[in-house]
Amino acid sequence: MLETYDAPLAPLTTFRLGGPAARLVTATSDAEVIDVVRAADAAGTPLLVVGGGSNLVIGDKGFAGTALRIATRGFELVGTTLELAAGEVWTDAVARTVEAGLAGIECLAGIPGSAGATPIQNVGAYGQEVSTTLTEVVAYDRRAGETVTLTNEECAFAYRHSRFKADPERYVVLRVRFVLEDADGLSAPVKYAETARALGVEAGDRVPLGRARETVLKLRAGKGMVLDPEDHDTWSAGSFFTNPILTEADFAAFHARVKERLGEDAEPPAYPAGPGHTKTSAAWLIDKAGFTKGYGDGPARISTKHTLALTNRGTATTEDLLALAREVVAGVREAFGITLVNEPVMVGAEL
Repeated sequence: MLETYDAPLAPLTTFRLGGPAARLVTATSDAEVIDVVRAADAAGTPLLVVGGGSNLVIGDKGFAGTALRIATRGFELVGTTLELAAGEVWTDAVARTVEAGLAGIECLAGIPGSAGATPIQNVGAYGQEVSTTLTEVVAYDRRAGETVTLTNEECAFAYRHSRFKADPERYVVLRVRFVLEDADGLSAPVKYAETARALGVEAGDRVPLGRARETVLKLRAGKGMVLDPEDHDTWSAGSFFTNPILTEADFAAFHARVKERLGEDAEPPAYPAGPGHTKTSAAWLIDKAGFTKGYGDGPARISTKHTLALTNRGTATTEDLLALAREVVAGVREAFGITLVNEPVMVGAEL
């Protein structure tokens, strides 16, 4: 276990933003993680858990408490059952399951961050979500003071949401377990239209696992969504806003605004999102509100590759980023009557 003080946190985030932590502890075992959490809770010290830092916005003043960096390792594959330590690098884990010929998370390739963060956000992309294959989460329950195992149902997964996100101060994820599929080297049925087009197949078809993974990686890279230290378009948290899910009444009002603003022939993206609800595209809203790729003239700008990514061009502060985010939120609200919600977790920062 490594312990430092007045420790920079910016290098631990994909935004490369934020002030220092009063104390930073790097834990390499579940026991160390639990010891640090228990000690902080007993002392009443604020605790910030850091995994891969890919979904984290830290304020310029930093964090006046203990930051716990989870650096545990563990990849155990028995048949089609996979267990990952929370600190495992997610992209590496996906690659290893593809190499093993198992389907279920191949379209989640290239997503930065740690395995332990995936259930918190119910990470998803290109037609797959971790909730589809995840069976259990082992976590330290800070309220009960003990390690617990939560089933998929108990995790209360929803779109980019879970029990862990709803109650962020209660659980620290230690391990995640999945059941994958042996489809003779083929992927899960391709669900996402963009992926199917790129693969040249129909929705519902299966393709070789390696081909599915490589196609997703190329799609993500084209949008600046694969980490590259030399490319400022990847100095981001990926998608900064979630796709809005609207009631029938709200979607009708939104639809009318679209016609009024863009013309009678304009049709916004619309996807089923459960009974009485429709999901639309945050990227579309941002673009049609006038915030196109590359928007901005300061140190924080919209990615030149994708309107959903807000980026640090190398010299930004967190306040620069937040100012841009607020401008986008206000512009979309004024144009379409929809208030965008940030996807990254805010620490010492707010829109």
